[in-house]
Amino acid sequence: MGFTKAELEAFRDVEVPDLLPDADQPLRLLFVGINPGLWTAATQSHFARPGNRFYPALLRAGIIPWPIAPAAGMSDEDRDELRRRGIGITNVVPRATARADELTPVELKEGGRRLRELVAERRPTVVAVAGITAYRTAFGEAGARVGEQPGRWGVSRVFVVPNPSGLNAHETVETLARAYAEAALAAGVVAHLPRH
Repeated sequence: MGFTKAELEAFRDVEVPDLLPDADQPLRLLFVGINPGLWTAATQSHFARPGNRFYPALLRAGIIPWPIAPAAGMSDEDRDELRRRGIGITNVVPRATARADELTPVELKEGGRRLRELVAERRPTVVAVAGITAYRTAFGEAGARVGEQPGRWGVSRVFVVPNPSGLNAHETVETLARAYAEAALAAGVVAHLPRH
């Protein structure tokens, strides 16, 4: 499945619903993207743009049991498997843009407030926010570094993990997998870190 640039532009500002386990199921690990890209909005599947390394890193980390290739849209089986494992995916800002740098600081701060409300309601074991720059802006933590954050959000441990976008060129599937596995280990989703 492919899209022309004009076709993708039609999905600007479209929202992508959260992927969460049912309310009566445990939410162990909540991954948080900055905001949906246009490809994600077009397919209604998180981290869907071809070249995004999110799902390859999850597979390498042992967080998912099989490859997920969402560029044409995630299958119901893929979504059900994530939910069954207690994994959710949301975004700081729900509206789709071509690039995350199109978001305003006000949008990021408002999105951060909404995310904290979702975390208070669903009480995930671990929240993993993908993107240090957006995290610093959304939560007013100018000195934050990648890794586990010193404070909790209620009962939830908070990690900042690298953004899997292909634009984040200094990260590899290997380095992303290690960071995601650390959050997943803390959440009880995996039993050990991946071996190199």
